[in-house]
Amino acid sequence: MPAEPGAVSVLTLVRGRADRLRHLMRGLARQTAPPRELVIAWMQPEAEPDLPDPGCPVRHLHVPGEPMPLAAARNRAAEAACGDLLVFLDVDCIPSRGLVAAYAAAAAPADGLFLGEVLYLPPGGLPAASAAPDDATLDRLGRVHPARPPVPAAGIRPEPDSGQLWGLSFALPARAWHAVGGMDETYAGYGGEETDLAARLSLNGLPTFWVGGARAYHQHHPVHVPPLQHFAPILANAARFRARHGRWCMTYWLGQFRDAGLIAWDEAAESIRLLRPPTESEIAAASRPDALFS
Repeated sequence: MPAEPGAVSVLTLVRGRADRLRHLMRGLARQTAPPRELVIAWMQPEAEPDLPDPGCPVRHLHVPGEPMPLAAARNRAAEAACGDLLVFLDVDCIPSRGLVAAYAAAAAPADGLFLGEVLYLPPGGLPAASAAPDDATLDRLGRVHPARPPVPAAGIRPEPDSGQLWGLSFALPARAWHAVGGMDETYAGYGGEETDLAARLSLNGLPTFWVGGARAYHQHHPVHVPPLQHFAPILANAARFRARHGRWCMTYWLGQFRDAGLIAWDEAAESIRLLRPPTESEIAAASRPDALFS
């Protein structure tokens, strides 16, 4: 589909979590600058019923696959989008009122990979209401991720490390996405595909920026520390990234796996040596229902 100059397409992926999607859509409905459209890639057989009006047209796609086809779903959504600026927003995220406007303003003078701030909401911190909570309430409840750098209050700031891209909230021109072929669908399951995309965009000359005012709020869900439930795909995708780029990604998690006695690995290694997979009890013990960050 030809890109529509000046238009913003918001894209999200969904499997379950219909309540989260509804909060995202209500957040879009109160944007100071509404997007041209919302594209929903459903990684499940049917779309959820009784969705709220996000204040813009909605395009629905179905992308089947196991494990969750995260890269493929983002690619299909980008292929279907009409806007010349693609804003990827995780289904767990509620956009602040100025998110679309801030991304659009950042992208107006120059191309870039644009990263927005995400605040993490605590367990039970979001009322199950029919209207999206106001930004002041969400700002009060939300917490900054301790591993993320500070974001400018307004405007943009260059980020030398494109690997700062996390899939919760980011934007880029549609032409930049298509120039590198979108996400690599050989990354199966959890981990690595976003960092690989960022690396290829950087190699293609696209700079990375933090964007002030493009804040989103991450709705809480239980996490595993470390993410042992994704142990096998993280190893496979880290090895795939290393083979392509000559360096490792997801090093924090790999270090946790090593410290747990599951793998032999360090950042100078050319490969990961599996010692043993985690047991079911270890996976269960890694669950942190109240933790904000993984």
